[in-house]
Amino acid sequence: LANTAWAFATLGISAPPLFDAIAFVSEQRIGSFEPQGLANMAWACATLGMPAPRLFDVIARESEQRIGSFRPQNLANTAWAF
Repeated sequence: LANTAWAFATLGISAPPLFDAIAFVSEQRIGSFEPQGLANMAWACATLGMPAPRLFDVIARESEQRIGSFRPQNLANTAWAF
């Protein structure tokens, strides 16, 4: 999910229905995301200006719990996205 969102954002392709679906499923599965996935998901939504307040809430909670396992780039990308 995070890689798909990252790829679309990297290419600058805004696909609101796709991002709505990705956000919905990601909210349910956020506990399975690695730190890079959390960072990539937040970065992708922010890069494309896709509003996803519930997704950002769950990313924030999950990131807070796992902050010790984030690499510097993960921290930077997550901070930028917020």
